[in-house]
Amino acid sequence: MARVFLSLGSNLGDRLTLLKAAVRGLREIGETRFVGASPLYETEPWESEPGQALDERRWYLNCVVAIETTLSPRDLLERLQALEGALGRARPAGTPESRRFLPRTLDIDILFFGDRVISAPDDLHVPHLLLDQRAFVLRPLADLAPELEHPALYQTVRELLDALDDDHDVRPSEHGARWFED
Repeated sequence: MARVFLSLGSNLGDRLTLLKAAVRGLREIGETRFVGASPLYETEPWESEPGQALDERRWYLNCVVAIETTLSPRDLLERLQALEGALGRARPAGTPESRRFLPRTLDIDILFFGDRVISAPDDLHVPHLLLDQRAFVLRPLADLAPELEHPALYQTVRELLDALDDDHDVRPSEHGARWFED
C-alpha cells in the first residue's frame, strides 16, 4: 500500500461539515484505509474574487489527511473528484489557471503518493506542483509528517516550511485536533 497525503480545503457553505463529510467519504473508498488527519487551520485566501474587497474574502478551512491505498494514482484522483462532486464541488468552464482562486465547497489535492513523481499531460501532478509555496499546505502537513522528504526537492516538509516565503495568514482553528472523529 502506498502512503498518500491529501490536502482538503473548503471556503463555501458549512466548511466543517463538508470536511467531516469528506473524511467519511475517504473512509468509504475501496482499497483505501484512512490513517489520520492534521488539526484544522483557518487560512487566508491567496486572491479575492473579481470585484470583492479584501475584507469580504472567504477564508478557507484546511487540513491534510493521510491515507494508504492500493489504487493507482489515476484511479484515486478519479474517486477524489467524484467525492468532491458528491459534496457540491462544481468545476466551471475555463482553464485550470482561470479557476485556481475561485471559492469552492471542497477541494481535495493529492500532495504525495508514496515517493512517486508523476507528471501527466492533463491534471495529475505528484507531488503537487505548488505545495512547497503554500503555508496552508505545509503547516498541516508538518503536523502529520514533518520528516517526509519531497522526492524531487530533496527537502523534508519541516525544511520546506522553515524556508517558506508565504505571508498569508494560517491560524489554528478552534475545532480541535480530533475534529474528524464523529
